[in-house]
Amino acid sequence: MSLSTHVLDTAKGLPAAGVLVRLSRMTVHGFLAAAEGRTDGDGRIREWSPVSAEWVEGVDPRPGTYRLVFHTGEYLGEDAFFPEVSVVFTLREHGGHCHVPLLLSPYAYSTYRGS
Repeated sequence: MSLSTHVLDTAKGLPAAGVLVRLSRMTVHGFLAAAEGRTDGDGRIREWSPVSAEWVEGVDPRPGTYRLVFHTGEYLGEDAFFPEVSVVFTLREHGGHCHVPLLLSPYAYSTYRGS
């Protein structure tokens, strides 16, 4: 299973560039930081930077429960209604691709499993 994400600013009708996104994996001790990245000019994260032994570059994430935290306050500004968005999801199988996009506006957001 490979993982990707992107952030679209639905108020501006543009990709949201520069948004910090952190990926964590659920363990028996809670969520453990696994990887992070910033969205590129197209609002996408194409490469994750590993931040722990839980995520080894070039190795697919294994089945389990994960959390993506989008640090939207940096992008929306100091008056952001949603300073961060947390999306928790479960990968049930190994192999394939999982895409978790975020549609963002100043007072709303939505997400879905993309392809």
